[in-house]
Amino acid sequence: MTEKAILFDSSRCSACRGCQVACKMWNNLPSTLEKNGNPWTGSYQSPMNLNGDTRLLISFNEEAGGDKGVMWSFGRRSCQHCTDAPCATVCPGGALAKDEETGFVSVDESKCVGCQYCKSACPFDVPRYHGPNSKINKCTGCLDRVEQGMQPACVTTCQPEALKFGDREEMLAIARERVAYLQGKGYSDACVYGEVEIGGLHVVQVLKYGVEAHGQVVDPQINPMVGLMQIMKPVTGAVTGLTVAGLAAMFVLGIGYKRDKLAYNAETEDTLSVDSGNVLKHGDGQDEETVMEHITENLPGKKGGN
Repeated sequence: MTEKAILFDSSRCSACRGCQVACKMWNNLPSTLEKNGNPWTGSYQSPMNLNGDTRLLISFNEEAGGDKGVMWSFGRRSCQHCTDAPCATVCPGGALAKDEETGFVSVDESKCVGCQYCKSACPFDVPRYHGPNSKINKCTGCLDRVEQGMQPACVTTCQPEALKFGDREEMLAIARERVAYLQGKGYSDACVYGEVEIGGLHVVQVLKYGVEAHGQVVDPQINPMVGLMQIMKPVTGAVTGLTVAGLAAMFVLGIGYKRDKLAYNAETEDTLSVDSGNVLKHGDGQDEETVMEHITENLPGKKGGN
């Protein structure tokens, strides 16, 4: 299977929001049905932003259009399915993962720990949380449907054909052709969005009035902290593994771990043992080797042990 993409053509969108309804129906997501459930904001947009029960949102951007009257710029808010997906990079539990065949970023709620690192890492502010245990919720590209040879639910319901689905290269070719047509009609700001952003997106968009007019992020960038977290992952895992393995081994041997009563010296920033007066942690920090030395020192038969 080649990489796939959803194509959104803003110049064809009528903002009927059939795609929003289809998304909720397929994914069994609740909607606010009671009267005045969504507070009046003066906008036709509803809801006003993505939330734990709304994975896909059509945005309404109204501007004065000069001699053309009111100009509506409809936009699509959902997961962009980045090639270099920072959300999957920072997820500690593997709840978010890039599907290598399609390029879509999948979700496994059972692995979500609710840390919300993905929300901080996403340059498009997409991930939301829902339920009593605050689990990640976002568009999956209907990967469950795509794997069975079906189209994403939102695409199947789009009457004006503003949404298409297929091989990514094919969707890009259609988008470029449409932009050329729009520019020929005088829409000079028309552009393709998603071709190169964040390594290339798997939601490609034709933006009739330009990036900002349709509510998209101009030149999105990955937070530098994402790279640092990627580097730290194996280090953190190794340290955690050593600590757990050491404590487990002592427990099996019936040794246990002797805890010192501690005191803190604010002047030197040292941590002291109340019983022995020994410095257990110097103010300049304590590395893994020092921790292991302290555990060893407290084994039975050793200095400080029982």
